[in-house]
Amino acid sequence: MALSVVTINAAIAAALTAATSLIALPAEAQQPERPLRLVLNVGLQTLDPVAGPTFVTRNFSYMVFDTLVAVDSQGRYRPQMLENWRTSDDGLIWTFTLRDGLEFSDGAPVTAEDCVASLRRWGARDSLGRRLMAATKEMRAVDTRTFVLELSRPFGLILEALGKPSVQVPFIMPARLAANTPPTTPVAEVVGSGPFLFLRDQWIPGERAVFARNPRYRPRDEPADGLAGGKVPKMERVEFINMSDPGLRTAAIQRGEVDYLEYAPIDYIPVIQGDRNLVLSRARGGAEIVGGISINYHQPPFDNVLVRRAVQQIMERNEIIAAEGVPAELSRPDCRSLYACGTFYASETGTEPMRNTDIERARELLRQAGYKGERVVVMQPSDSPLINPIGLVMIDRLKQAGFNLDVQTSDWSSLAQRWIQRRPVDQGGWSLLPIIYTGFDLANPLSNPSIGYNCTDNQPWGYCVPEMTRVIERFEAEGDAERRREIAGELQRISMDQAIFPLAGQFASPAVWRAELRGVVDFGFPVLWNIERSGR
Repeated sequence: MALSVVTINAAIAAALTAATSLIALPAEAQQPERPLRLVLNVGLQTLDPVAGPTFVTRNFSYMVFDTLVAVDSQGRYRPQMLENWRTSDDGLIWTFTLRDGLEFSDGAPVTAEDCVASLRRWGARDSLGRRLMAATKEMRAVDTRTFVLELSRPFGLILEALGKPSVQVPFIMPARLAANTPPTTPVAEVVGSGPFLFLRDQWIPGERAVFARNPRYRPRDEPADGLAGGKVPKMERVEFINMSDPGLRTAAIQRGEVDYLEYAPIDYIPVIQGDRNLVLSRARGGAEIVGGISINYHQPPFDNVLVRRAVQQIMERNEIIAAEGVPAELSRPDCRSLYACGTFYASETGTEPMRNTDIERARELLRQAGYKGERVVVMQPSDSPLINPIGLVMIDRLKQAGFNLDVQTSDWSSLAQRWIQRRPVDQGGWSLLPIIYTGFDLANPLSNPSIGYNCTDNQPWGYCVPEMTRVIERFEAEGDAERRREIAGELQRISMDQAIFPLAGQFASPAVWRAELRGVVDFGFPVLWNIERSGR
């Protein structure tokens, strides 16, 4: 339950001394050029945006890499590394031209060959990327700045694929790395063409990552807008910090010892709202959080749709959101859309299985499925303030329904490594994992984890529904946005019927930053270019 404001204030007061002692700030912290400090939701472990399908790796990657296409605050796809693109009359041939003068952090020029290699590696891993590659006849460099993507069949989401904003993002890296590293193996070097440099020698995995302004970066001329426009790095140094305790986070930002929290601790939002020195993000829709359960389809008993539907029936969204302590104005317990309410494809089509969840119905489904008490391994991330409450409610209701649970609690980084592996439960495997996505990750059917990975055999989303395959093919080929919206409804119906991704509810967990920061791009996840301190 949410804490009272009095209790919260007392907790913050108790944390102030701890905040001062735990955040070992160097002497430069009192100087105008002190680093911009961002507190992440969880610690950074993986440095590769293709091999590491997590928010924290995405945040890291936007610092050091760049994209060909970027989405602005209005949802429009605009050139970023590209100067322009053109298409053939039949829409099957796309020609892309890079901006002149782009360089990687090692001094090498960015070339069309780098783009082709990076897209191929991303396309072997990401759900939307796989769909694009399957529709591609050929992708080739024409000269140093130009490459061609030729389709074998119509594919109506080229720009949406190249400008995909969240996990997994098609960032560009040198061909020498992209072409020679399997997509599930992290690259050996961090070499990008983004606005900041990663200082690897100062990295403490899971605790701290340090960045410096990239002097080789060439921002676009237009103003920053969402992820598009001029990414001007105005701070000389940026630090990512992991601080698991919510009270400590709040105390630290109130004291000015950190500048930006990826997520405002939900129980402390009333205090943050009353502090004139802090600014709470207003980004909604795609920026909101959607919770759910990742199901391992490779492990019995979840290869049985009735057992999956039993899990779907225990998901009482009002109870889960209450456990999060989300203020009423920041929650959407009535949202049932797989695509996240407030985004383009959101609808009520096919959402009947989520309308009247009931534990007794879950018990009946388990009886019909012939469930014999097989062990179900639930991985519970204890260090995530957002995921932990979802898991606690889910675990309690799964037990009430009759599941035989083996709850294994650990930090998110450790569980994330197990999540992408395929092992039997008696050899370190898993069955269920509470998880969160942003609306950005769910908004397009081809990037939505409950649809886009259909029949791709990509762990952790190992489901395969032949009916869904046929509808996805229609969606991919459709060029009209309104017609695609109708087809998206059909896909949602199939996914809900198969109980692929039971939803835990939608809510806002906004970012918060110090009011002295100017130029903050309020997008829905940390965008750290364009920021400077007032008075500089």
